[in-house]
Amino acid sequence: MSGMNRRRITSKELAKLAGVSSATISRAFSPDSRIGSATRDRILAVAREHGYQPNAIARSLNNQRSRLVALVVNAIGNPCEAEEQQLLVHRLQARQLLPIILCCADHSDRLQLMRLASTYQVDHVVVFSDMVSMQDAVDIFHTTKPIIVSFEPLDNENVSSIRIDGSGAADEIIDKIVRDGKKRFAYLSGTNSSWIDKLRRKWFADALAERGLSFEAQAFGDYSYDSGFKEAVLLLHRDKVDAIICGNDVMAIGARDAARRVIGKNTPDDIAIVGQDGIAMAAWDCNDLTTLSLDHVAFIDAVVELIERHDAEIEGPHSITLTCTARWGSTA
Repeated sequence: MSGMNRRRITSKELAKLAGVSSATISRAFSPDSRIGSATRDRILAVAREHGYQPNAIARSLNNQRSRLVALVVNAIGNPCEAEEQQLLVHRLQARQLLPIILCCADHSDRLQLMRLASTYQVDHVVVFSDMVSMQDAVDIFHTTKPIIVSFEPLDNENVSSIRIDGSGAADEIIDKIVRDGKKRFAYLSGTNSSWIDKLRRKWFADALAERGLSFEAQAFGDYSYDSGFKEAVLLLHRDKVDAIICGNDVMAIGARDAARRVIGKNTPDDIAIVGQDGIAMAAWDCNDLTTLSLDHVAFIDAVVELIERHDAEIEGPHSITLTCTARWGSTA
């Protein structure tokens, strides 16, 4: 009989074959359990021989831990989100935690997507997406305490948050650009409805106001290279701006290319272009972008710290604030 058709044996049957207790079988398949390596190896060898596979879902019902972490994100393809999520996935896996990734950007029923994930009794939920309501996330994942990293922070005893402060770095960037003689500023936003986008714009608007200036033009992209390119062409034709602050690095690279290739303007002499995020691509020699940068390792460290605080059942809610820095390139 082939292995494909062989009946799966139970853990009790495996215990009998291996000459150990059912509890020892359970410990052999739990990565953080204490068990002698020789005993574990012998049990795993017998399990392989007889085609035994542990049922993690059944085990989670017994110990009230699923080891699953729901990550509610906008998209996987966005370079900034991709860098952060890759870091987080590796950190979770190192702790024997498994991510369930929910992509909201192209999903029409985001509430149903979160409800589906909640049926797996996830231990933690981290909400990166600004396309779902925080209250919906709290209501749906009511058996755990969400960690919010993309929402306007609200006082809610069930929510921990990571807050980002880029005001100091924005002031530093604006100070240099203004001293270089730039006076007509435009802001290229990513998602008009996004609270984090409004916050990013405010950091720079406040820095301009301190110097008696303001944004004289505004355009709306979608965080993509194409939208940065297209909107920059329209902005530079329509408004005689000499500085564009972009809602993220990818749009800023698109705007820089549009300024050079379509309008014939050089950065930073003719026009200053600034991004936000600090993705790896922004520092490539071909881009060399000036950007308001967030330390992505520190950001993921903060997410993991909040997960560990929740695991340890430390009373919350918890809040961690991270500060952005200016990363200088040749575009401003």
